[in-house]
Amino acid sequence: MLNRYARAWLARVLTPLAAFLLRRGVSPDAVTVVGTLGVVVSALVAYPQGQLFWGTIAITCFVFSDAVDGTMARMSGRTSAWGGFLDSTLDRFGDAAVFGGLVLYATGSGAETPWARGLAVLALANMALGFVVSYARARAEAAGARADVGIAERSERLVATLVVTAFVGLGLPQTVLVVVLALLAAASCVTVGQRLALVRRQLLPEDEPARAGT
Repeated sequence: MLNRYARAWLARVLTPLAAFLLRRGVSPDAVTVVGTLGVVVSALVAYPQGQLFWGTIAITCFVFSDAVDGTMARMSGRTSAWGGFLDSTLDRFGDAAVFGGLVLYATGSGAETPWARGLAVLALANMALGFVVSYARARAEAAGARADVGIAERSERLVATLVVTAFVGLGLPQTVLVVVLALLAAASCVTVGQRLALVRRQLLPEDEPARAGT
């Protein structure tokens, strides 16, 4: 839900930038790649050094490229299945870098706090669960079903993580980030369950016994 409204608002705000880049001959794919590299470098350099606030600011700036490239594609008439595939694939690198950066922070500069181990474990859990949530949808669509449900889609998880991480960088207790990551991990588990249930209803007739897949 947040994803739809946020993208629509950002598309209006970022249209002038998208038009400027198109006039300069920049392709949507190039913006996607540069944005992903920016997120990865910002997260894996700033977070391990304890720069949670400024690292988040840098990540957020590059995350906007996710809206810029889509706006550029629509304006130039270059929307394609390839663009969607590239965008979705590179998003996984960005997500891994954000949570991986938090793991490095929790085991490095932030390791002195009593909640550091829990932070590292929960960051890893959110990374893994985020991949499962995305894979469930992709695998369902490959099987001809839909799995676009869930209380914790990517945009919600990413926004919540970045906002709280930034405030921890400004002095908010690390405990708050641990609690938020725990809630996001639980919400991701619920989302996986919701998607499994929806896909099962679509692919498995009521009168056919369930069979284990490979």
